Amino acid sequence: MPGSSTGAAGSNRVEEASDTCNVVIFGEAGAGKSSLVNLIVGTDAAPTSCDTLGCTTGTDLYMHDIRIRNKTLKLNLFDTAGLGEGSEGTVPDEVAQRGLEKLLRKLTKKDGIHLLMYCVHGTKGIKALCRNYEICNSEVEERVQIVLVVTGLEDKQPEMEQWWKDNEQTISHLGMTFAGHACITALNIEDASGRHKQRHDQSYHAVRKLIEECRATRQKPKNIVIFGETGAGKSSLVNLMAGKEVAVTSPDTRRCTLHWKDYTIGFGGKSYKVFDTMGIEDLQLGMAQFLESVGNAYKLIAELDRQGGIDLLLFCFRAGKYNLTVQRNYRLFHEFLCDKKIPIVLVVTNLEREERMEDWWDRNHDNFERYGIQVTGHACITAANGLDGRHRTHYKESRITIRNIVRESITDEHILAWIGGKSLFVSLIRKLMSLLAGHLRVRSAHLVVCLVERCGISREVAKELADTIQK
Repeated sequence: MPGSSTGAAGSNRVEEASDTCNVVIFGEAGAGKSSLVNLIVGTDAAPTSCDTLGCTTGTDLYMHDIRIRNKTLKLNLFDTAGLGEGSEGTVPDEVAQRGLEKLLRKLTKKDGIHLLMYCVHGTKGIKALCRNYEICNSEVEERVQIVLVVTGLEDKQPEMEQWWKDNEQTISHLGMTFAGHACITALNIEDASGRHKQRHDQSYHAVRKLIEECRATRQKPKNIVIFGETGAGKSSLVNLMAGKEVAVTSPDTRRCTLHWKDYTIGFGGKSYKVFDTMGIEDLQLGMAQFLESVGNAYKLIAELDRQGGIDLLLFCFRAGKYNLTVQRNYRLFHEFLCDKKIPIVLVVTNLEREERMEDWWDRNHDNFERYGIQVTGHACITAANGLDGRHRTHYKESRITIRNIVRESITDEHILAWIGGKSLFVSLIRKLMSLLAGHLRVRSAHLVVCLVERCGISREVAKELADTIQK
């Protein structure tokens, strides 16, 4: 079993600094949490029981080193008391729950939590998983990846992974989102033989892969730009994704172009920087609005450059509002800002009155083709919170829908497509100039003053940019 060895003596390879990974293992009593610890560390370090009663009375810490990509990863495995036991159990449920919440808060304030492992037994009903999932998910507010580890599958046919295939859809419908999963057996290696031993080894590598992927995905947040007309529900969409009120949803009728606010939100154990922007509210811009848009565009592109570009565009569209402004906003962001190289998802809002929200798309998708709007995906939702009955059900479905399509649409293949920098700024401002009322000529001096006063750049650089735009 791979352990904490550091390589052959006399190697000329420089040893990289070690890293630490705090892993909290939680689940019901008898789910196999302690056996999972033993599977990871390769010894019988944690005491286990052969029945459904828990044997962990508090939080036990096990430290173990593994090697990942020539780097030592120091694992801190926190084995917690089992949840769901009655008052006569080893640890009453209320006490175990308070202990888990206390641990999560303590680690969050101190060293952080890098991974939550939800350990469940393969014989447990799916609906019963929701309660414990919500306990942890609400405590970390989706800032931490939660992975599902299903134990007790040594006799599952035809393979252990069949459990996930049978239950994946139900898990999604219940609103549980996992950053990964492993279907395993944590059977003691001394009790395993033949096929069981093979599955035991397979289980070790599956769990180790979850830990490796957790480390690989701990990176800067992915950047999402939301755009669309005022009243389309952009800020409400931010709140829908976040699962709480983070963006102000009061109407804003200002006409400035590319005004924006950014929010950091998390779901599914991943972090996203969401830019809530304003598009063009009129078919043409006056001089004052144009100069304001120049300053906003410069700041937006500079911030996106600093954050690593755009990973996904969300085009927010209020059902039924077809007009040239919709088409113009689409071109401004998808074509002018992103050169048609960034994935774009159309998010249709205000569908709470539909019996089935997807029916709206079936009736209306041809209209977007007439306007020349082509997208890589779509989501039919309601972002209106605080409703009752069917509307409330639609709202919960909408959160699952938008989170799923965000996760599916963001990939790493398009990262190099982001242009950024001065070239993008110059190109974008040239496009905006064509929107001036009456196509009035913009003097270079106006652009210089705007760039200096609104963007805080030097006069020399501002003059260079203004001259390039004019040419």
